[in-house]
Amino acid sequence: MFWKIVGAVALVWIALVVIGALAEHLFGILVVSALIFGGYMLYKAVAGSKDDHITHV
Repeated sequence: MFWKIVGAVALVWIALVVIGALAEHLFGILVVSALIFGGYMLYKAVAGSKDDHITHV
C-alpha cells in the first residue's frame, strides 16, 4: 500500500512538472504573438489604411 501511495504522488508530481513546463513555453509564445499583432495593428493605424479588416494583409 505504501508503494502505491508513493507511486501516485510521483505521478502527480511528474504531471505537474510537465504541465508547468508547457505553460511556461506557451506563455512565451503568447507574449511574442501579442507583440507582433500589436505592432501590426499599430502600423495599420499609423499608415492610415482605409481597410478596417484585420484579416487582410
